[in-house]
Amino acid sequence: MKSNREYIENLQKNGYPLTFETVFNLAFENYKKIVIYAGSLFLVGTALFTILAIIILHYTYGLANFQELIQKPENLDPKNFSDEFITAYIISMTLLGCMMHPLFAGFIKMAHCAQKDEEFHVSTIFGYYKWNYFKELFLVTLIISISNTGISFIMEAAGIPALGMLASVSISVLTVLTVPLIIFSDYSAIESIRTSINLTLKQPLLLLGLLIMAYLFCITGFFIFFIGLFFTLPFLYSMYYAIYSSIIGFNR
Repeated sequence: MKSNREYIENLQKNGYPLTFETVFNLAFENYKKIVIYAGSLFLVGTALFTILAIIILHYTYGLANFQELIQKPENLDPKNFSDEFITAYIISMTLLGCMMHPLFAGFIKMAHCAQKDEEFHVSTIFGYYKWNYFKELFLVTLIISISNTGISFIMEAAGIPALGMLASVSISVLTVLTVPLIIFSDYSAIESIRTSINLTLKQPLLLLGLLIMAYLFCITGFFIFFIGLFFTLPFLYSMYYAIYSSIIGFNR
């Protein structure tokens, strides 16, 4: 029997069968198994993060000063932001995303546990903060974020922001398998990016369609008193899991 890596190499060379209906149905069935638990974690986590952010603002900037700042529309106009502020904002948001990505990987692991009818707990979503996984997830997020930001900045400077948005969407599709490859197949950050690109280029339009449907499904949560977003967002991680499971699987 071929090893998992040999099997994936073969998929990169020869492609794979994939249908929209099969992947979507798998994602939706998986979503139904995790929606309550994962949605509750998103809700509680966001509440705790908001409280923490308010406390930090209170002791660093002052809530009164912050309230005064946001009440003036001109203060929120990006054109009025200093270069130092924009740079600091981009760096801080990029690092925050890198730090949070192992958490999102944990939700994909939760989807896997649910599909296998295995127990999962709060600790499941924190499992990828172990160093051997964390460093690869941090690096892959950093590389993708820098690529996205760099291309968007170049397109914006060239006066064609639409191309920047198109590039961002393309990067999202091409790298959709990076995290599952790291957590399920023990790939390094660089290997996962290269392999994800090679695999997704075999079925780019179908995968784009699946991701669009997943994002549209998540957005519907905004129309359910906003709180519904916390319970539609888990579908995105079920979709990531379903795509990996349908293309590569877990039988080796």
